[in-house]
Amino acid sequence: MPATVAVGCQFGDEGKGKIIDFLAADADVVVRFQGGANAGHTVQVGDELYAFHLLPSGVLRNRTMNVIGNGVVIDPEQLLKEIDETRARGHPVKNLRISDRAHVVMPYHKVLDGLEEKLKGGLGAGTTLRGIGPAFEDKVGRFGIRMCDLIDPETRRAKLKTIVPIKQRVVDVFGGSERIDAEALSTEYEAYGKRLAPFVGDTSAWLDDAIKRRKRILFEGAQGTHLCIDHGLYPFGTSSDCVAGAAAVGAGVGPQHLTDILGVAKAFTSRVGAGPFPTELEGPIAEHLRERGGGEYGTTTRRPRRVGWFDLVMLRMAVRVNGLTRLALTKLDVLGGLERVRVCIGYRHDGGVLREFPASMRVLADCAPMYREFLGWPDLPEEEWIRIATRGRRALPETTRRYVAFVESQLKVPVRVLSVGRSRAATMGA
Repeated sequence: MPATVAVGCQFGDEGKGKIIDFLAADADVVVRFQGGANAGHTVQVGDELYAFHLLPSGVLRNRTMNVIGNGVVIDPEQLLKEIDETRARGHPVKNLRISDRAHVVMPYHKVLDGLEEKLKGGLGAGTTLRGIGPAFEDKVGRFGIRMCDLIDPETRRAKLKTIVPIKQRVVDVFGGSERIDAEALSTEYEAYGKRLAPFVGDTSAWLDDAIKRRKRILFEGAQGTHLCIDHGLYPFGTSSDCVAGAAAVGAGVGPQHLTDILGVAKAFTSRVGAGPFPTELEGPIAEHLRERGGGEYGTTTRRPRRVGWFDLVMLRMAVRVNGLTRLALTKLDVLGGLERVRVCIGYRHDGGVLREFPASMRVLADCAPMYREFLGWPDLPEEEWIRIATRGRRALPETTRRYVAFVESQLKVPVRVLSVGRSRAATMGA
């Protein structure tokens, strides 16, 4: 895999962290190329769980270099916290590089995030309030602070001297009471810059050289296709492009290198945040999925995730806009113990049938799912799922194999990775 892009196919929360950690065993470089600390990837090694928000998911493998690309907005305080916590658990985190073109999340971004979300009313996206949207607003507004500015005291002070009065006026107009002190902010962020400076450089040039040397590079997407600012449930998504094509822009590499596109989807659907959700479930089955899924709570927000059946309408769009060449299907074990499982094959709307995902949130909210029903499979203990994983796809329960085969036949994309548990050992190539 000289260059592989791994992206989420649903609303995030698909188990990408685990799959990327699994694939990182064969990777020389893992690159995070979009999003910010609003994303959360969980990796389990043995009995230990690691929750990463900015660190790429390959950081636990010392021989693998990890890159935070220019497409990520970085909260320096959060990043340093993750580095310190990971080091405290025995990992040196020397295998990290940060793009000097990546933008910085500042405290005023978080203040504005909360104020804007309140003012949006019904258009509120249920954001993580980590300042991601306002940081991207400043990026496209052309007065953001980048990592190269963070580590340059003179530039940082000059920019903040101009930016802070503007932000203070916006906070005041939005009804906020917070006061922003440019000098105190510059001093605080100077300390962050000094600690992060050894990691910062031109990662685009570094990656170009790595590609020329035939290094195996894995591009790590955050969130999921249906949270994408361009292709997702607008405005109920995130502020960055979450699709595979964004890897070229967000890492600074040529798109001709991105030929292997792995989509990650879990065997049901879940999300945190507002917006229409055609297959959403309530009641005992929802509780089963939420609790058996390792506790379906957002890695970043800790909010209970909304859950529903697997949705092929969503996945068809993900296949198309990402150009998927293969699929990883996760959390098959979570469906264990259900008498019947369902897959949404289309939406009923206005007397007709939709098989492509609509742009209009009004239309989506009026859609009713059409289902294909399957017999369920046993609720097996974790050690049995791990034994199955060591033997491969043919060892899966027959009803599980039928479920996976149906997904493949409908999407016309092969399922090449299957996950039946949280640990590395509960993963199999297919």
